[in-house]
Amino acid sequence: MSLKSTLPFATFVTGALLSAAGTALVLRWSTRRGFVDVPGGHKGHARPVALGGGVAITLAAVIPMLCAIAAANLLGTEAAPAWVPESVRIHLGGMLTKTPLALALAGAAAFICMVGLMDDRRAMRPLTKLVAQVAAAATLVIGFNLRLLSDLGYVPSVLLSILWIVTLMNSFNFLDNMDGLAAGVAMIAASVFASTAMRAGQIFVPACCLLLAGALAGFLPFNVHPARVFMGDAGSMVIGLLIGVLTILTTFADPAQGQAPVGVLAPLVVMAVPLYDTASVIWIRWRSGSPIWAGDRRHFSHRLVRRGMPVRQAVAVIWLATLVTSLPALMLPRASWPLAWGILLQTLLVVALVALLESAGGDGSD
Repeated sequence: MSLKSTLPFATFVTGALLSAAGTALVLRWSTRRGFVDVPGGHKGHARPVALGGGVAITLAAVIPMLCAIAAANLLGTEAAPAWVPESVRIHLGGMLTKTPLALALAGAAAFICMVGLMDDRRAMRPLTKLVAQVAAAATLVIGFNLRLLSDLGYVPSVLLSILWIVTLMNSFNFLDNMDGLAAGVAMIAASVFASTAMRAGQIFVPACCLLLAGALAGFLPFNVHPARVFMGDAGSMVIGLLIGVLTILTTFADPAQGQAPVGVLAPLVVMAVPLYDTASVIWIRWRSGSPIWAGDRRHFSHRLVRRGMPVRQAVAVIWLATLVTSLPALMLPRASWPLAWGILLQTLLVVALVALLESAGGDGSD
């Protein structure tokens, strides 16, 4: 059995098992130490809920990646022991070349996780958090030449890439406003990006995406309504960082047809729902004169609940909307421009439809 045939299942299950075990430990530790989110203000939960789930997600997504990179460096390439299967041996060279990037990505995730933990413990100033996000994104983009649309030129490409990563960090931070919501949406997105990268013949990117998807799957049973543990900023910002970087690394092309320019639309299509939530809540806050970064109950999910949906149903609606916009993105690497514009139009129509449905009877700003 080849590495490519076993990689998806093995990586997903590894991430899920590590995350489930880690979340159980975090839940026990946080409850005993009083590291909990207390009800009050705009928060919707009725009792204290343990924090720190983001630590389990981060470790489950990062540790197996580092272990694989360490093993590749220990085995080498030409001097690899005879017992190493050929299906593994042929990928050792590629894994060795990913060592600096893997270490940097792990370091950035750990840094953002620590910033998130500090914010979960005691809310920090939004500008301070934003500076930390930009610093992490800029380090990866500039230090490792991770750039979107490099044909635009170095400076525009760098700025666009930093903006993309920081936007996703804040989008998932905003989206983490209801039990199971951010974890489920991120799991769908990571799975779609993994499939796209595998079809393009990549190894490192789909493995990282599937580790993240597995980590979120292991965390979800503890986080569905009523949640026993929250991921907090320590999880939501790390998810945004990882997905942002991995979308930049993903080759949105069909190997048989070469680079497909329309493939650049895939991240926007997959992330349409989180980006809609971010844009709509910023618009509502700005229009009402409220601080953009101040937490409230004006998110897409909250507006659905105010229209009469139970929490689990509102979350399921957003998961399904994400699936509807995400699955067509799998066709983009092989799509012609007419088909690509059709997929983009469908995405915009889905977003418009959910906007109309969830705003029926009010503007959601109440």
